Amino acid sequence: MKKFQYQARDTSTDKIVKSSVQAETEGAAAKALLAQGFVPLDIKEDDSDDSVFSKVFGRITTKDKIVFTRQLSTLIGAGLPLTQSLHTTLEQTQNKRLQGVIGDIIGSVEGGKTLSESFARHPAVFDKVYLALITAGEASGTLDESLKRIAAQQEKDAATMSKIRGALTYPLIVLLVIVGVMAFMLFTVVPQVEKLYHDLKRSLPILTQVMVFIANFLIHYWWLVAILMVVLAYFTIQFLRTDGGIKIMDTVKLNVPLFGPMFRKLYMARFARTGETLLSTGVAMLDMLHITSSAVNNILVGRSIENAAEKVKGGKALSEALQPEDYIMSLVPQMIKIGEQSGRIDEMMGKTAQVYEDELDEQIRAISTAIEPLLMVVLAIVAGGMVAAILFPIYSLVNDLRV
Repeated sequence: MKKFQYQARDTSTDKIVKSSVQAETEGAAAKALLAQGFVPLDIKEDDSDDSVFSKVFGRITTKDKIVFTRQLSTLIGAGLPLTQSLHTTLEQTQNKRLQGVIGDIIGSVEGGKTLSESFARHPAVFDKVYLALITAGEASGTLDESLKRIAAQQEKDAATMSKIRGALTYPLIVLLVIVGVMAFMLFTVVPQVEKLYHDLKRSLPILTQVMVFIANFLIHYWWLVAILMVVLAYFTIQFLRTDGGIKIMDTVKLNVPLFGPMFRKLYMARFARTGETLLSTGVAMLDMLHITSSAVNNILVGRSIENAAEKVKGGKALSEALQPEDYIMSLVPQMIKIGEQSGRIDEMMGKTAQVYEDELDEQIRAISTAIEPLLMVVLAIVAGGMVAAILFPIYSLVNDLRV
């Protein structure tokens, strides 16, 4: 499918409309516009998104979607017709790719499709949770409230992920410093030590010989190392996109020391928060479980939720179904059981999410505090080891010359 920018006259209002439409050919785009009640004045193929720059830097961010969702919610809540609200958000949107998506949604809605069907045409932009809430909002006549809940859900999830990335940034910087120190020593100091010993016709200590070998190999065969690293990175990325690679990575996240408990709480908070949002909007229990199983973004946790869904389908209460699952933390079924007794499962899931979000904040702060001295020790050991490997032969040489 190609995207075409068009200028057309709306036969119902006699106004000139500018937007975009997706079709196989220019003729097909013209037919689609005529079917929607537009008289095409100008149609041009839009190839602005084909550049590498656009694909890398023109992506639709979570912030873009949050702003779009809140604007659409406000306009619909103010009583504006759906198509007019969409046209207004299109004018206010800065992201070119999102403009194209909104333009396609407008064309689909004006062609007779529901809003949820129109959003579903773009699964890479709007996930299952988004679509489920839109569908529930259309069915209940509370589309503006559903959109507000979507935006709030996205903001909380984005804030949590931002905190986790912040906790991982410092270790990454220290690791880069360690690599930089090692590279400096290997490429500047070690060759000088080797030259000194070579001129004096003396043998280097074993540790220094190893460092000299590594330095010489990297200096003469850096291109081979670069190729191997690129190939390794490529095949690693490709493997991590397979089912087996995703499963291994998800298993590591749940069990890695220090960060494993943090990821477990993240997934529980995501499950509870998404479940609360879906149930409070009117989504059925089984549908909520199926949607959240993919929304948590972890195969193992998702499988546990799917197992619970099968038990709920068989007649068990949700709390009882979740209780024996390995990757569901104990607080979740306990809080849901209270919600089942009071008839407010969504409310208790929201409180559960808040508990885990607060605990996650505390754990991120604790990890950030604890990891700084640990990384300093690692940096000292690496740098100290390399300095010792360089200074020891010099010190030994000086002693020999004194003798």
